[in-house]
Amino acid sequence: MFRRIIRIAAREVGQMLHTPIYLFCMVIFPIIVLFFFTSLMNAGQPKDMPCGVVDNDNSTVTRSLVRRLDAFQNTKVVAHYTNVNEARRAIQQGKIYAFLYIPEGTTAKLISGRQPKVSFYYSNVSLMAGALLFKDLKIITTLGSAAIGSAKLEMLGKTEREIKAKLQPIALDVHTIGNPWLSYNIYLSTIMVPGVLMLFMLLITAYSIGTELKFGRSREWMQMAGKNIFIAISGKLLPQFLVFFTIFLGYEWYVYGYLDFPHPGGIAKILLLALLTVASSQGFGIFVFGLMPSLRMSMSVCSLWAVVGFSACGATYPLFAMDSPIIAIVQLIPLRHYYMVYQMSIFNGYPLIDAWPHVVALVAFAALPLLTVRNIRRAMLEYVYIP
Repeated sequence: MFRRIIRIAAREVGQMLHTPIYLFCMVIFPIIVLFFFTSLMNAGQPKDMPCGVVDNDNSTVTRSLVRRLDAFQNTKVVAHYTNVNEARRAIQQGKIYAFLYIPEGTTAKLISGRQPKVSFYYSNVSLMAGALLFKDLKIITTLGSAAIGSAKLEMLGKTEREIKAKLQPIALDVHTIGNPWLSYNIYLSTIMVPGVLMLFMLLITAYSIGTELKFGRSREWMQMAGKNIFIAISGKLLPQFLVFFTIFLGYEWYVYGYLDFPHPGGIAKILLLALLTVASSQGFGIFVFGLMPSLRMSMSVCSLWAVVGFSACGATYPLFAMDSPIIAIVQLIPLRHYYMVYQMSIFNGYPLIDAWPHVVALVAFAALPLLTVRNIRRAMLEYVYIP
């Protein structure tokens, strides 16, 4: 049995070396994706995003507000406009992402306590830029009213402690757990890169089995395995498993070792998750091909299933906020369970037992071929490929 597996694995290595798609999809493209995403968000957060100002009051107080806004890390005041229509056109033309509108008489109303109205407009076409600029604009307007309030209380003879208690009755002590830098690189690269790697694993698994049927090599393959489909599948996917597992370990070394992404869960959980990820992806790819022994259809389903996982795994939008049918369907996507094990046991450092349903799910994905391998055997021995 082992000799048969080794011979089939050697045959598969020969096919991989003579077929460029294996080299590109298993080595070159994953490495490009890894460096692309991690370098794209290397700064952690976008900085100096262009913002405009319409300051019709033009007082010492409002000019101070604009200077403070420009001092924020995420915001850079690039232009002053005479009216709202000019600033609105600048947003529509993509020159700025937001602008602050300060009407005439704002300072006088602040001092007299008549509650002036200051407006800020931001574009959510780019969701991240809009959210970050909204936060900065909201903070700066709050700070402006607090500065006026502090000056008035100081004129009334209040002490610094009394002024702080009046302006901020409850002091906030905020701690961002796991990612205190609020780095989008840590949040997104750790799900985007594994998601793309899983996409390649699913596609290559279905492709390698489907090409046996397409190029008329299926009966030769089965004869080498003694018509034992388990030996045939094991020998064919062993070289692919070793390559993908090595690439995944390289990804983990790069982000956790070289880039020093937070990983309080430890090295053992990282290695276990790599093993489960590769095994579950290959298992799901075999299962899909067994359901529909067609190269074109199986690869289409694998790509669709993998791409849906990016949106529905819960990394960018919480799963509990989605509709019930989507919540149920997402449980059938391997990337969802990878993300849950990662964020619970590696990113947050909780015991692996807390993520046991998702570990079991990944093991179940790896075992799915048991349900369809006999259909693959029948297809390899009996089916005729139809383009």
